[in-house]
Amino acid sequence: MKLLFNTTFLLLLFAAPKLTWATSYPLPPIDNQLIGQVQKTLARQEDTLLDIARHYDIGQKEILLANPAVDRWIPGGGTEVTIPSRFILPDAPKKGIVLNVPEMRLYHFQKENGSNPKTVTTHPVSIGRMDWTTPLGQTRITQKTENPTWRPPESIKKEHAEEGEILPDIVPAGPDNPLGLFALRLGIPGYLIHSTNKPFGVGMRVSHGCVRMYPEDIERLFPNVKVGTPVLITNQPIKVGWFTGELYIEVHPALDEESTPYEERLSKALDLIEKANDSQLPVLNGLALRKALHEQNGIPIMITK
Repeated sequence: MKLLFNTTFLLLLFAAPKLTWATSYPLPPIDNQLIGQVQKTLARQEDTLLDIARHYDIGQKEILLANPAVDRWIPGGGTEVTIPSRFILPDAPKKGIVLNVPEMRLYHFQKENGSNPKTVTTHPVSIGRMDWTTPLGQTRITQKTENPTWRPPESIKKEHAEEGEILPDIVPAGPDNPLGLFALRLGIPGYLIHSTNKPFGVGMRVSHGCVRMYPEDIERLFPNVKVGTPVLITNQPIKVGWFTGELYIEVHPALDEESTPYEERLSKALDLIEKANDSQLPVLNGLALRKALHEQNGIPIMITK
């Protein structure tokens, strides 16, 4: 079993400034898998939780799960809000783009460049709703398009027509284009990572299978991604990882169509814990483990004693 050390979360308490929160981190050493820190902020009177989420580059579902007792639309001035901005890296090769579907979060790993160290940048995303699921698997970026036009497929045109909305054959680039200003085409036919003209849907299952990002996030990502960049789309509702000798678990709700009872989540978690500890179960904090599996709030919790 790995050596254990005492660590604490860094909790920052301040009112949200106007600048957007940074989301790039030095890639941690191989024996550490956590990045970022959980924070606290105070809502302003005019804020909604979604305003705060976007400011800190957090998705809608992420901030709702982290603040179950706070009203989404009227949190109230002075209300303390938890910012779930600490993450266990997905169990995947640290290269290119890794998208963890149930987490609704993308990780972009950049190579060392001259004096610049290897980094990982993470952003919230929207994914396909239950009847238009985002496909899993290994693919790559095949095309980059700035100011894209959108050609709605017949299936989407039919769906909108049934709701009384007739879509044109081509939606030109501009503020009404659902693809926004930037699009990255995947090797899976018909699927893109793109911006959006409906940013408050980021962090939810609202798309027809494509991956949506905040406009400001894909604007930063776009120039740093090349055609041919590998993209892994994975399904990891439970992640485990080490940080300075302590083992953490991060649990997200599974996709609705894959929801499992507590006993199955516990079994899966124990398998992952054993795998992370050289095929042996370490001495665990049972209360912390049960709390993480019951709450499924996406915040990493230390589970070793």
